[in-house]
Amino acid sequence: MRVAVLQMRSGVNPVVNARALVDAVEQARAGGAAMLFTPEMSNLLDSDRARSEDRLRTQDRDETLAAVRAAARDAGLWVHLGSLALRGEGGMRLNRGFLIDDRGEIRAHYDKIHLFDVDLATGERWRESAVYMRGARAVAAETPWGRMGFSICYDMRFPDLFRALTGAGASIVAVPAAFTVPTGRAHWHVLLRARAIEAGIFVIAAAQAGKHEDGRETFGHSLVVDPWGDVLLDMGPEPGLGFVDLDPGQVDAVRSRVPAIEHRREIPAVEIAP
Repeated sequence: MRVAVLQMRSGVNPVVNARALVDAVEQARAGGAAMLFTPEMSNLLDSDRARSEDRLRTQDRDETLAAVRAAARDAGLWVHLGSLALRGEGGMRLNRGFLIDDRGEIRAHYDKIHLFDVDLATGERWRESAVYMRGARAVAAETPWGRMGFSICYDMRFPDLFRALTGAGASIVAVPAAFTVPTGRAHWHVLLRARAIEAGIFVIAAAQAGKHEDGRETFGHSLVVDPWGDVLLDMGPEPGLGFVDLDPGQVDAVRSRVPAIEHRREIPAVEIAP
């Protein structure tokens, strides 16, 4: 299975971002890929809430989603559209990822469960829960190359989500992201490798990269990690399109060597010794 990974520098204009996504679909197909993976917030990355409000759409009216579905159909290519910023209910937004098949049909969608509320030492302050609705379900879906599980960015810090996905049979997990630079330098590679090693899965993490129009800076380094924890692709700090060939049979090979999933046990309540 050849996959393409798009590392973006999304801006504040969804029309421009959609054009880049459609172009990436065409390039991915030309490069022989069977599936394209894109980052979190592929349609819009803007910390100015007032400015971005007029550019948000509900899922059924989102131009970026419609454009990518049409491009996937025309190219005969599967697309994991990492996530889109969409208009939700009650003035809140959705951070929602999509699996689109080679006919342009939506096979599954996933809303980010773990929201990034943090104050960083750099002075950056993020409160996703003030803007975005929290997802309520873990999601996996069938593909021609195995069952795929879904996560978004901060989700990678929570092994219980990955345990649920791999317990449900996922052999690939997508981790689209817009990681900050300080946390990226410290944790990006080690967390993604750990998630791959724990259950013997492929982790495919398409990322945002560089200095964006709204002033934020994202870490980049889109990664593909194999079930043994080896990094097959690291795209560095600049936007671009990368390709890598995966062998789905490696999942069973690694799990036969280290059968961690078989050895999982339900952990009883912790006993606090006096």
